[in-house]
Amino acid sequence: MDWLFVPFEVSFVARALWAGTLVSSICALVGTWVVLRGMAFLGDAMSHGMLPGVALASLLGGNLLLGAALSAGAMTLGVTALGRSSRLSQDTAIGLLFVGMLSLGVIIVSHSQSFAVDLTGFLFGDVLAVRGQDLGYLAAALVVAAWVSALGHRSFVALAFDPRKAQTLGLRPRLAHACLLGLITLAIVASFHVVGTLLVFSLLIAPPAAAVLWVDRIPAIMLVAALIGTAATVIGLVGSWHWGTAAGATISAAAVALFFLSALGAEIRHRMRRISTTTGE
Repeated sequence: MDWLFVPFEVSFVARALWAGTLVSSICALVGTWVVLRGMAFLGDAMSHGMLPGVALASLLGGNLLLGAALSAGAMTLGVTALGRSSRLSQDTAIGLLFVGMLSLGVIIVSHSQSFAVDLTGFLFGDVLAVRGQDLGYLAAALVVAAWVSALGHRSFVALAFDPRKAQTLGLRPRLAHACLLGLITLAIVASFHVVGTLLVFSLLIAPPAAAVLWVDRIPAIMLVAALIGTAATVIGLVGSWHWGTAAGATISAAAVALFFLSALGAEIRHRMRRISTTTGE
């Protein structure tokens, strides 16, 4: 079993494990609502929408997290504002903002001849470069995500399953939707420097989607999703260590692989139950 534990004897790999665990927990809390609400496209668009802020911050020598937060915040406000138009579907608004923000980011990047390395880090992350300070930020983001999820639980549930009923019950679905967008922004901004914007989507979607196949209650979905995300982190880091692959991408691939294994297991369980029911009759 030495092959499993040896990587984590190195300090930066151990920090990467803690970072991946914290990111998995954040994404489990937020991703559960994304999956139940059917907002996967929005999550993908917002992860790409951070590029202008990160690119501009890099060119100006500013804080990349701050640039990402401002850009993601602008994306959130844009989605909220355009979503209020009864003549424009939310998918259309998201698509327009997605293309616009991505184009702006590429334009900014094109002005720098030395942005290739930074862009690679933005897209794919560098989980092995996580510092102790980053762990503190992730822990704070997890506390905020848990607090908002608990505070808005009733409204989020109503919004996910019956927005009209939420309006009838006075749960203010528009405000709940705005808070949910804020949670997605928090998760993406907090996680992008660990696994990158192109890969954070996997931790945000794959573990909750896998958990939904096995459990029904929302708190249970969040817990199982966090465990699956943590397992993907361990598998990804160990695989990266022994195979010499990119750590963030390997974690992402492990998360997606665990989803497909979960889907296969759920399908086998469903067929066995159907056969058992048929035999019992």
